[in-house]
Amino acid sequence: MKSFFLIVFMLLSGISVNAFAAVGCDLIDPDRDVKRLFPASTGYKTEYLSVSRAGGEALLAQVEERLGDKFTGIYETIDVPYTVYTIFKGKETIGYIHGINQKGQYGGLQVFLAFDTKGKITDFYYQKLTSRDASAMRSPEFAMQFRGMSMVDFASYNPVSRTGIPGVIKQRENDDFFATIRAVKKNLILMDAFVFGKEGVQ
Repeated sequence: MKSFFLIVFMLLSGISVNAFAAVGCDLIDPDRDVKRLFPASTGYKTEYLSVSRAGGEALLAQVEERLGDKFTGIYETIDVPYTVYTIFKGKETIGYIHGINQKGQYGGLQVFLAFDTKGKITDFYYQKLTSRDASAMRSPEFAMQFRGMSMVDFASYNPVSRTGIPGVIKQRENDDFFATIRAVKKNLILMDAFVFGKEGVQ
């Protein structure tokens, strides 16, 4: 009988670990946020994607190479679900919204980007940010720095050495700023893999 309960406990524990291993990033109020980021929108579609389903270990290796850093922790397992919001005006696709979790100095960050159909950033915002510099980093001025940028602008950024930050972005000397830049680059890479680069990761 003890063996039976031990097996049941181990199975339940395994389920619990797997349930918490994949940590996605969804909009808290998608109806409100979609309309705020895309005022002309008439609707949206939600898709749940992952590196494991989109390309597995081969895609993970490509993503890590482009990022210049390894995926680690519960936010970056191969099976983490990523939520992509495709935005419509009538039947026409006018953009996308995608957010990711990123480990920060004082906790997790949730960094969302809005994109046009060519992969350029049209808006940036934090859904979650706990930082001593939060007031400045949540400001419209900080967000505006990312507008119009795309993967090519972040290709040279190295999150390990923290070098190669795009020149138009005013550098802030705190860990959450560098975590944010890593999050933006990772977001761009994943969107290229999931949406913009479906013909092959570039």
